[in-house]
Amino acid sequence: MNQSAAIPVNTPANGRSWIANLNLNFSRTQTGSRLSSVERNGPLSVQKAFYPEGPDCAHVYLLHPPAGIVSGDELHLSATLEANSHALLTTPGANRFYRARDDKNLGTTLQLQQTHYQIADHATLEHLPQETLIFQGADAVNKIKIELTPSSVYLGWDVICLGLPVMNQAFDKGQFEQLSEVKVGNKLVFHDRLKVNQDNQLLNKAAGLGGHHVVGTFIAAAPVQLSGEQNRHKCEALTEQLRAKITELNASDKVSISQLDMLFVIRYLGDKSEECKKYFAALWQILRQALCQREANIPRIWLT
Repeated sequence: MNQSAAIPVNTPANGRSWIANLNLNFSRTQTGSRLSSVERNGPLSVQKAFYPEGPDCAHVYLLHPPAGIVSGDELHLSATLEANSHALLTTPGANRFYRARDDKNLGTTLQLQQTHYQIADHATLEHLPQETLIFQGADAVNKIKIELTPSSVYLGWDVICLGLPVMNQAFDKGQFEQLSEVKVGNKLVFHDRLKVNQDNQLLNKAAGLGGHHVVGTFIAAAPVQLSGEQNRHKCEALTEQLRAKITELNASDKVSISQLDMLFVIRYLGDKSEECKKYFAALWQILRQALCQREANIPRIWLT
């Protein structure tokens, strides 16, 4: 694993785009997990780390003051977790991909968000952002790449809202693409691609999103704990516990749980982002206890 997940700083060529880069590094010290370095460029930043559950887990809020991405904008977020460190990343509010701009001088309609996390031995990263709103007419790409070692742990979700139905703005124009990738060492263990546009009609097809506009993906990866014959009974018991919670929440028609080698993939398909986050948070509490041996501690920003 590389020592840094840093993404090179980009400079806009046209003066009309905002290219934001944020590179975080977490390390384990004698006083606990610390946000040891921050490199930033453009409108993407963090506050200081908070420690609502003690020194061993740093809570960090990712801040994007414009609160939205327009054509030509690029957000590049990277984080490196050194051995034995633990960080929880979240956001104070929803992210937005606005309608793409028809600007000949801009040279592109693309709106890009790219996330790259590297998690070293016995380190844990929790990536729990608020929802992302994809406005009608957007030209949006969201990429996330996770690199782990066998002993590291990743718990992370994305909640995507296509269009704004409450404002009578269906996602009937524009396109959205999401790419998710998980690697353990140099081995690709999960690759997922969602592309929604008017040509493929994936939004409305029964074999696609079936007319629903909120889709969520929750990945829980812990290679050492979730692979091998020696962990088979643990995985089966954890799967049953997760499915029992979904049954208790009357969400079996909206949430699916798949246990693959080294990870769980949990999906939501429905029409309410708050509902999706509620279900994911309930499952996160179970997974955090099982894979991190820590009680769930709800980020304070969620309650404001």
